[in-house]
Amino acid sequence: MFAAACMNSRTNGTIHFGIGDTPKFEHGQVLGVAVDDKEAYTRKLKQGIDKNFEHKHKDAAEKCIKPPRFVEVINRNATSSEKFVIEVDIKPQSDICGENFYHTYITKKDKKKNKETESQPSKFFYIRDGGSTRDLLAPSTSSKPMVEYNKFVAGMPELSKLRKDAEEKHSDRIKQTTQGTRITHIITGGTLLLDKSHFERYVIVTNKSHPSHLENLRFLTELEPTAVLDFDPESAEHGLLRYFDQLTTVSPHLPAKYKIMESVSETAVRLELPKNTSWVFCNGGIEHETPSDINQWFIDKGASVRDVISFLCRKDVLPNKRFLVIFLLLSTVRERMDPLVETFSMFLQELKDIGQILCICDNENAFTSWRDLIDARCGLNISGRCIYELSFAEVNGTILSLWSKNRRAIRFLPCGGETKVPLEKKLERSINTLEVLCVNQCEGGNEDRVAIEENFYKGGNVSWWNFYFSEQPGSTPFIKRDMFDYIVNTGIPELCSLTKACVLFNLLHVPGCGGTTLAMHVLWFLREKYRCAVLRNKSDFADVADQVIKLLTYSYDEQAPRIPVLLMIDDFDDMEKVYDLQQVIEKECTEKGIRSAKVILLNCMRPESSQVTEPAPNIVFIRNELSEKEKQLFEMKHKEIEEKHPNFETFYGFMIMKKNFREDYIKGVVQKTLKNFNMEQKNAQLFAVLVLLRVYSQDSSLSLSLCLDVLGYQIPVCGGINIDDAFGEFSSFVSFCWDEDKVKYRAVKITYSVIARQCLEELRNTHDVTKARITDFLLTTDELFEHTQGRDNLLYDVHNILVKRFHSFEGDSKFSPLIQQVAKETPGQEENVLANASKFFKNDAVIFQLLARYYYLKKKEFPVAKEWAKKAMELSKDSSYIADTSAQVIKHQLKNEMSDYKDGELISPEKLGICLKMAQSAMEAFQFTQSLAKKECLKRSHLKNNNSHFNTSGCLGDIQVGVSVIILLEKTPVFSLEAVRHDVMSEVLSGKVAIKNIKEKDPHKKKNRGYYDILQQFEKLLYDLKKRMKLNFDYLDKMHVNLGTIIGVKNIREQVAQKEISGCFEKYTKVFCKTESADLLKKMDFNLGLHQARQFLEKEKADTYSRILDCLTREISVEMIEEIAGKYNFICQPKHRPTTTEKINMIYANVVLGCIKAGSDVMPSQDVIRVLSELLDKTHKEDENLSLHFIAVVLLWPLPKVRVDVQLGRYISLLKTSYHDQMKEVYNGKRPIVHFLLGRKSNCKRLVHIKAIQSCITGAEEQFASLWGNGQIWKNHKVRDLLQRVTGQVTSKGIQAETSVWDLKLEVIPMFRSQIIGLQGSKVSFFIGFSMKGPLALDIEKL
Repeated sequence: MFAAACMNSRTNGTIHFGIGDTPKFEHGQVLGVAVDDKEAYTRKLKQGIDKNFEHKHKDAAEKCIKPPRFVEVINRNATSSEKFVIEVDIKPQSDICGENFYHTYITKKDKKKNKETESQPSKFFYIRDGGSTRDLLAPSTSSKPMVEYNKFVAGMPELSKLRKDAEEKHSDRIKQTTQGTRITHIITGGTLLLDKSHFERYVIVTNKSHPSHLENLRFLTELEPTAVLDFDPESAEHGLLRYFDQLTTVSPHLPAKYKIMESVSETAVRLELPKNTSWVFCNGGIEHETPSDINQWFIDKGASVRDVISFLCRKDVLPNKRFLVIFLLLSTVRERMDPLVETFSMFLQELKDIGQILCICDNENAFTSWRDLIDARCGLNISGRCIYELSFAEVNGTILSLWSKNRRAIRFLPCGGETKVPLEKKLERSINTLEVLCVNQCEGGNEDRVAIEENFYKGGNVSWWNFYFSEQPGSTPFIKRDMFDYIVNTGIPELCSLTKACVLFNLLHVPGCGGTTLAMHVLWFLREKYRCAVLRNKSDFADVADQVIKLLTYSYDEQAPRIPVLLMIDDFDDMEKVYDLQQVIEKECTEKGIRSAKVILLNCMRPESSQVTEPAPNIVFIRNELSEKEKQLFEMKHKEIEEKHPNFETFYGFMIMKKNFREDYIKGVVQKTLKNFNMEQKNAQLFAVLVLLRVYSQDSSLSLSLCLDVLGYQIPVCGGINIDDAFGEFSSFVSFCWDEDKVKYRAVKITYSVIARQCLEELRNTHDVTKARITDFLLTTDELFEHTQGRDNLLYDVHNILVKRFHSFEGDSKFSPLIQQVAKETPGQEENVLANASKFFKNDAVIFQLLARYYYLKKKEFPVAKEWAKKAMELSKDSSYIADTSAQVIKHQLKNEMSDYKDGELISPEKLGICLKMAQSAMEAFQFTQSLAKKECLKRSHLKNNNSHFNTSGCLGDIQVGVSVIILLEKTPVFSLEAVRHDVMSEVLSGKVAIKNIKEKDPHKKKNRGYYDILQQFEKLLYDLKKRMKLNFDYLDKMHVNLGTIIGVKNIREQVAQKEISGCFEKYTKVFCKTESADLLKKMDFNLGLHQARQFLEKEKADTYSRILDCLTREISVEMIEEIAGKYNFICQPKHRPTTTEKINMIYANVVLGCIKAGSDVMPSQDVIRVLSELLDKTHKEDENLSLHFIAVVLLWPLPKVRVDVQLGRYISLLKTSYHDQMKEVYNGKRPIVHFLLGRKSNCKRLVHIKAIQSCITGAEEQFASLWGNGQIWKNHKVRDLLQRVTGQVTSKGIQAETSVWDLKLEVIPMFRSQIIGLQGSKVSFFIGFSMKGPLALDIEKL
């Protein structure tokens, strides 16, 4: 009853068991109850919820009604009573309750004739009314009994909003605190270090503790207090003294011992004050002294405690003004006569002011009560000397971190406001995919500075020690690159202001120019403001996301995290993987209820092009060229290095940068080092393998133990391993590192990538050691793979350098860079390399696929290629990519057969039959590939973190074979290139004319008989050709236009595919989109104008709604769009009996024209709406619904003072359903493209297309996509001026957008759900974008 009332009234409440009330007891009298089984109460509560709440609200009730809390009842004398007050809190949080209201039911049992029956359950609706609870459904004498109930229910949205606002006001207040700084200043007296604290001694005053407090009170032992005044009489049994006694030595006393009976110094010695902490039991508990209750304490024990305080405050006991009294309130002080209040007054009288007093509690209620009691007792406001916004964990960590010795022994994480918490080993081990950078990283370490600096300057990876050493006295600062200040002062802070949970900052760099070092320098500089970490394991993004959230929320309990995680990710080879990780973290934040920019990814990677020049707020680019300022800094650092390191000439990593990446310097160093290279020597062989791996697999290494075994190196009994002894003259290019597969192990690698590339050139040019030779050595030397340590990593790297392709828009990307360069450097040797690869990887489908590709592309040995493709397919039967290889073999064999015939040369009937049979087989193989691709995508859609895209190669291959068939037919006398025969071929391939009919009319049918016989064998293939090609073109276009990559930019592979599709479409239009035959043009039943209009639209890629929408972004003139709209208006005249699709396309054409050319009047907007309304009144085919409902939502979105279609909400629902039904096979890993945004103007002019937004931003497409992805685009004033901001209310499903029609609210989907976390019931504002998935809410801001 009470819980339901609190939930309905949206007020917190607490049910107390063990509290008395009138008339038997005083109101609020604490009695307590004996508890034998605490779990029984939890079970009973669950049963009560199940029995009394409606089924649909049981989950909400369980979340709002908290589990029972058992509060031990303390006697008035502060001893335990062994009884408990049971508290059950009710917290109707807005994100749980929303606008719901809660009825409860009670089923009464009746006994009739010794048989128990259950009556119909009674229904109740309880609310809180002042201090009581009322049922609004109770029987009433009122003439209108339901009026109050209906009024209350109608007011629920407003009540929910008030609750939401109150929660957020409280949340905003606790998010930021400066009390970490306050406690640091007070407890050290302003010195900020306890080693040099202004205070020499500390006195602690405390009361009853709880076991949960003890683990966070370690700081007390570090303070080594002179005395502890403990008011807990049970402290020695199970309280603070018992915990303290386990860690250090104490001397327990009663206050009477402090009475001065001899000299002060003798009393101090008797109390053991110089040696131990004097633990004063101020309310009994030892030596058989009975505790006193609150009212009696001052009389019984007040005088003796005053003696203690007077003694401690003597100048000859504790140094004057150099000790601090800390009131540690472990229990809330509620009564004016509480001994702690009196004790505070006593200290105040002795010290004369509060400058030597600090009060600590862990919640605002305890602080408020304490502050008010002291104000009433002493007339002082002590707020400035109180810490209450920090948890005891934060207090503990912050104070511990003020000791230098602890900064060496304990690792600390920041909590905001200069507070810190210890990083527990348990947590650190549980987040093993991350390398956590702590506030006190490296402090107190004893690492070899010379060795670490030499490794870095030689080109090794930077370590945290390098930054630490550079901050030590006598060192020049670590070199700040030009972009450093922008990143730390502008780039990252701006991202923190965004409402997206996981945001991205891109640091793009040329290999070897210091990009990774700069990123780590940023983390080092920001380690006190953010929880910083480096991602060291990229294998499972779900694990990474889980561990990032653990790091983010560590030590905050139920509070919102105050500071973000700054996660550096390095050396991703594909930007889409970066965005995949971002999406997985974003989802994890959403599930955990985390909003705003709480995870910042600092992405350090090599760009696809070194020509990135356009600036962007969240992108910087580091080139291999130093600025003048940077050159000066390197010169200064060079002088320091010369003084400290005698072998500085081998510091190639540093010198290459100092020399501004000069090629002649790099070439000279490599020539000098490799002058005696001999591939027959073991160290040279290993060096060559390391060089090859470093060039083609950036992070590769070899296990140190493997190298030592191969070299026959004897590990010395004493001392470490000398890399000079192991690698000899090449050692200056080799460095130690750590790597990890199943375990962490020591490894070696080529230190600098630029050096490695030059080494490969030098080995080939001077020593005739080719890439092919090194690769063959690697693949045929079993000794390199016999070591378990590092074997998996080496296998992965070798596999990668053989098969991993890097797609280029211009260049050849059919093979990996290594295979391509082997073929270029030593033509023919690549075949031997691949043969060795197939022997080494004996059952690897991808390697077999690689060989098949090689034999059909390079060698043109198609039977061999088919065998390898078959082997690959046997190993991976369900892979569409492997299946595609089998189809590609046949396609390329077909093209090879056709290449024997030059332009204008006729093909023989026999060859025609062979080629058509190949074409048929290829098409069947590509269709099989498509079916596998669809199955793959549907499977992926059920996986939480798989963003792999739909494999379009089957569709494209099918189209390409269709083009080959067209070219093939043009080489026959039946379908030669002259006009009539061209049009006849078009008719046949469209399925409109049978081959036998052409044969009958052909004057050369006897001569061409052989051709007709072959053609008739493949009639189905030919008649369906246009239909199949058109189906594939439309399918790919619909996906390309309506779905974008998560990163917002088409990747190179997609761009190459689009280029190929465009070439095929051009050939398609030449055959099917023009009619030149006079005979066809003169047909009596043929409407020439209509036919030509339709052909024109198909030729100009405007015959589907997707292609018309594509006109918004592709380069196309306004005049052309006007002509397209004009053609549709002509086709859709009633006399032409247009199809439904043509009518829909006409609407799209006019809308697009209205967007691009303001004031265009090809068709008045009211006529467009009229046609749309007519279409909406009818039933249509499934494939027409998506386009129809999308344009309906766009055009019918309410305008002020315009009548609106009341079914708009239904159209939005139907649009979402159609999107799922038609796009589910292909939308995995994709994001719906926003075609229009809602602008400020009227009619079609209010629609703002994406190019209009892009025009507000200077920069390339990548920069625009980056700004869009992070949400920074919406901060641009030009963009904001274009768009109409809409308001709405957050619900559990999304947002209900308000419209110009007062009672019409429409559901919109947040682009990023993390932006509405914790906002349920709140009013928000946002921009609206229209996508095929439905209306989207962009740039959501709370009002």
